[in-house]
This record gives sequence, C-alpha cells and structure tokens, in this order.
Amino acid sequence: MSSSDFIKEKHVQYVIEQDSHRSYEYWLSEHLRMNGLYWGVTALITMNELDALDRSQVIEYILSCWDDRSGGFSSFPKHDAHILSTLSALQVLKIYDLKLSMLSESQQEKLVVFIKGLQLPDGSFQGDKFGEVDTRFVYTAVSSLSLLDELTREISEPAVAFIMKCKNFDGGFGMLPGAESHAAQVFTCVGTLAIADRLDLIEKDNQLASWLSERQVLPSGGFNGRPEKLPDVCYSWWVLSSLAILNKKHWIDLAKLENFILTCQDLEDGGFSDRPDNQTDIYHTCFGIAGLSLIDFERYKFKEIDPVYCMPLQITKDFKKWKS
Repeated sequence: MSSSDFIKEKHVQYVIEQDSHRSYEYWLSEHLRMNGLYWGVTALITMNELDALDRSQVIEYILSCWDDRSGGFSSFPKHDAHILSTLSALQVLKIYDLKLSMLSESQQEKLVVFIKGLQLPDGSFQGDKFGEVDTRFVYTAVSSLSLLDELTREISEPAVAFIMKCKNFDGGFGMLPGAESHAAQVFTCVGTLAIADRLDLIEKDNQLASWLSERQVLPSGGFNGRPEKLPDVCYSWWVLSSLAILNKKHWIDLAKLENFILTCQDLEDGGFSDRPDNQTDIYHTCFGIAGLSLIDFERYKFKEIDPVYCMPLQITKDFKKWKS
C-alpha cells in the first residue's frame, strides 16, 4: 500500500473509534466535542459511510447538549451554549433529518432568538454571552439561521457590511477589521457573502483569488494559511473551498494538492494529520476528506460536498437563502 492509495476502510474505522480513546487529552477537549462530532459525521457521510455510526446515539448526544437557559447548543452536556457548537449540532441534525423533527417548535424558536441575540450593532456576532467577536462567528450565525430557514436581510445586510470591513489591502480577510489575513477567515467571509447572496462584492476581485492561490506551497503542493507558514491539510478545505465558491479552483495545481493530502494519511491506523508523519486527529481527517471531495468526488466515489456549507450538496441544494 502506498501513500497514493486512499485507505477508506481504515479512515472509517478511525472515525468510529474516536469516542473510545478516553485519554487525558480527550477530557481536556470537552469544549470541542460537538465540533468533533460534526467533523466525524461529515467525514463519514462524504465517504458514503454514515451508517457506520449509530444514528440514535448521535442524536441523543446532541440533544443532551441543549442549553435551555440560553436556547443554544453547548459542546458537552452542562457546558454553556456557543455559536460554534450550535452550528455543528444543527449541521449534524440536518444531515440526519432535513426537517429537524428531533427539535421541538419551541427549541427552534429559542435557537433563532439565541443566534440573533448575538449580533452587535456593527453587524458582527459574538460567539456567546462573554463577548468575543470574530468573523468565524458571523459565518456560523448566518449559516445557522440559513439551516433553520430564518435568515433575513435585516440580519444579513449588517453582517455583510462588517465582513467587508475585514477585507485587507492584500486581498484577504482577517478575524476583525485591521487583523492579518488568514485563509480560514477568508473562508468564513466568502462563505458568509455566498449565503447572503452578496458574492457580487468580491466576484471580480482577482486579488483575493491570487492571494488564495499563493497559499500553495511548492513543491509539496499543500496550502498554508498565511505567507511563510508550513502547509497544513486543513487548508485543503479553507483555501480550496473559497476558490471553489469564486469559481477559481483551476488557479492552483489540484494534482499536487491531492498528492499532499494523501501523503498525510496514517496508512496503518487511518486518519489524517496536518503534515506527513505527524499525529492524526479528527479535525484534519474531516478536512482532508472534504478537500478530496472538492478535487474529484466522483473518482473517490464520495458525495459531492458544498463548498459554502461543508455538507453534502444533496442536503444543501434545497436550502432557502431567505425566510419566506
């Protein structure tokens, strides 16, 4: 077996065994547990292996993280709700049931109030009641409302205005106005504009696509997140998805990127690491597989992934942009 082979069976096993690895690090990462569940479920459904996890157990865990006081989802039972874990919960529930029938009408109403209540007067969003602001939270809030069919122009227009304030002279976007451009933040900003139907603000901006294409580090073929940094598998998603939204995937060497992703597999135990021969984790496994789907989902016999939502296109294709 060579690094050019995609070892699907081992990756599936790697994902389903994550919960059994109760190491010290496992308990230190409670704050990421809901996100980790989303990463695992997304990897499985992209590989057409969603049934490898017990649906009822997944849904039971998500519902156990419902925070009725705030009206959002936490990452672990009895933790405070956060917009990041709320989006992950909604994404997984939507994957299992587009109608979200496992959530009551009251819960869905509380979710909308919770999310909208995080928006500040300048259009930005806090992650939770403690006040941190980041373009990640703008994307997660807008995406969550879109999944709930509750996105309105009253919410999206100021959010878009804030996003555009985060655009930099080099063509990229940062986490806040004036902050350094970063590929993951670019995805959150481009994704927000796509959901808000305002790609017209950047579609003719070749500077942004150039900045993204310059993230390919040769000769490895992988992407970095900022200039002069090492390549990392996760940027196979953050960069390539942004280029895909802009219809500029052809601006980079897809074959070299694909080779880089495959060299980051653990050929013995499954999973992907950030770079070859490093420790694997579920985060890089998800985005390595998502990157391969963007490159050539048909050849891998994957589901086609939506570059805006990081969910299978068969699920997102009927999403409404605006509340009717």
